[in-house]
Amino acid sequence: MTFSRIDGPADAPVLVLSNSLGTTLALWDPQMPALTEHFSVLRYDHPGHGLGSPRPVSSVEELGHGVLEILDGHGIGRVSFCGLSLGGAVGQWLAMHAPGRIDRLVLACGSARFGKPESWRARIETVRAGGVEAVADAVLAIWFTPETRRDSPELVRAYREMMVSAEREGYAGCCEALARWDPGDELAGIRSPTLVIAGSEDAATPPDQGAALQRRIPGARLSVLQGAGHLANLEQPDAFTRLLVDHLTAQPATEVA
Repeated sequence: MTFSRIDGPADAPVLVLSNSLGTTLALWDPQMPALTEHFSVLRYDHPGHGLGSPRPVSSVEELGHGVLEILDGHGIGRVSFCGLSLGGAVGQWLAMHAPGRIDRLVLACGSARFGKPESWRARIETVRAGGVEAVADAVLAIWFTPETRRDSPELVRAYREMMVSAEREGYAGCCEALARWDPGDELAGIRSPTLVIAGSEDAATPPDQGAALQRRIPGARLSVLQGAGHLANLEQPDAFTRLLVDHLTAQPATEVA
């Protein structure tokens, strides 16, 4: 089982938070004070990231099964789920293949297809040759807007350090998972009430990709956060948190017909 931790009241509904490629569960620190008022929040690290075991992975399906192993290990049944980027792909897989486990779903800064497979495989070759350090600066330019890179250098440095701490094979395996990810028509089978969040300045998964995702999931809603890049929960933390809490606590919590 990979590393996970739970914060918040033990008798509250469970919310799982799933990180983007290259980040650890600390990604969600800005949201935790508000979320733990409502939820028992389960965070975990992807393989090779943070304290995640460096076991090899190559598909979103494997990452999804890893989440189910975590839930089973904690004796947890049904949860709400919020994933950002890679974490959102994991959320899509879970909602499609383990629908009985997912109550509400939030897909942040995500897509049904994350670019061209050949681009990911070029990144994999670079990382295997030179470590995550070799791609860090190019990724940071996508993660954060120019304004954040200019005005919040300490935040950018902290996330660079987080990224380069990833074990190269774990990072490369998660890249392979994104290269292969294509849910196709299965998205239409998602029945969990779904919110899609996009950042207006996100160069990795622009708002039009969020809109396409929203159109393919029955009943899904789309919110675009102005001034946010790929890590929208960091650049617009208050607005992101409000969207998250409002969606996850709205009544009634029923599946889409």
